[in-house]
Amino acid sequence: MKKLVVLTGAGMSAESGISTFRDSNGLWENHDIMEVASPQGWKKNPALVLDFYNKRRAQLKEVTPNDGHIILAELETFFDVQIITQNVDNLHERAGSTNILHLHGELTKVRGEFSENESIHWEEDVLLGHENIKGEQLRPDIVWFGEAVPKFDEAVRIAASAEMMLIIGTSLQVYPAASLMEYPKANVPIIYIDPNPALDSFDKQRVHVMPMKASEGLELLKQNLLSKKQ
Repeated sequence: MKKLVVLTGAGMSAESGISTFRDSNGLWENHDIMEVASPQGWKKNPALVLDFYNKRRAQLKEVTPNDGHIILAELETFFDVQIITQNVDNLHERAGSTNILHLHGELTKVRGEFSENESIHWEEDVLLGHENIKGEQLRPDIVWFGEAVPKFDEAVRIAASAEMMLIIGTSLQVYPAASLMEYPKANVPIIYIDPNPALDSFDKQRVHVMPMKASEGLELLKQNLLSKKQ
């Protein structure tokens, strides 16, 4: 089956009611980004950081995958689909997609403060005093600003193997994730679905832009792709 590589960002989950990572005022859920998504913020006030992610984790139980997530899962019937997501939610999994790489970590995973290669499944609140077996305070298994992206090399290999690439719901402003569109071979079509596409971020001759919401664009794309298979 044709290898379809999909890069998803915050706009992918927006239709499910999860706020996009960064609002126009630069805040995330009324918090300065660096207070809740940086090593410095963690060192300054770990209780605030834990509370912030506890609320994000609880929100996951209140939302459901949207039509866009479901369409991507359905496409696995016809294509070899590999999703690379910048999102830390689990909506792709819950929709039924089976090949997902979380580039920036997962809300339902935690690790010891100094154990970068550790990943513990965790769905409840994390509090000060919750420790791993080494006695380290547990923290979200999330890649914060200023931290390395340990799965980026794997994401590059996946992107380079694409026979078609979809970019969905991302501003293409966060690096190194945005650079993944540079790795597919020169003849590989790239389709960019976003209601406010970052038109200055790419080669317009190579990238086909669909300026619409994720679910809307994916429905049209699915119809187009499946009609070519008939």
